[in-house]
Amino acid sequence: MRRAIAALSRPASDHDDMISTPRLRLVRWQEEHRAPFAQMHADQEVMHDLGGPIRRSESDVKFARYIEAYATHGISRWAVEATDGRFLGYAGVMPRLFPDHPLGSHFEVGWRFTRSAWGNGYATESAQAALRDAFLRKSLDEILSYTSVENLRSQAVMTRLGLRRDPSRDFTVGSWRGLVWIASRACSGKPLHGLGKTR
Repeated sequence: MRRAIAALSRPASDHDDMISTPRLRLVRWQEEHRAPFAQMHADQEVMHDLGGPIRRSESDVKFARYIEAYATHGISRWAVEATDGRFLGYAGVMPRLFPDHPLGSHFEVGWRFTRSAWGNGYATESAQAALRDAFLRKSLDEILSYTSVENLRSQAVMTRLGLRRDPSRDFTVGSWRGLVWIASRACSGKPLHGLGKTR
């Protein structure tokens, strides 16, 4: 049975596989998530900021990478569910431990939600819970977040989370330009602003 914890009381331990927020459950990946995960990545609107939909095989590789990250590092994206178990998307902190990355080795918080889940503040609510868990359980000094110039929805989430914009770390990969924000321990415990008003 999944053991729930309150997102605003304490982080997950190595034996917990759920974080509960007032409206959501952040859970470890299960096989039942694979199909809706792929469906989300096949949605043109959801994937617009990353160049469009990806194939099922590519989605499965990404799915496996999230599972492997948790198994290896104890941290990854979480599957985000409604309280009735419905898959909504994902949020969480990924280890990006590649020295050749433009930002070097780092940890990055990100999120993505099905189109039907947009407009409810789920990204903000789940990302704050995931950030708090990562800071308290993994003792990280900072967590980065980045998105494209055009992705104003994600930029709005970063603002509500209290992340600090750092233009000096902006980077380009091919034709994609990433705008960088920094999360600190202080911002991980701040109250949510504008909850329920955006994606």
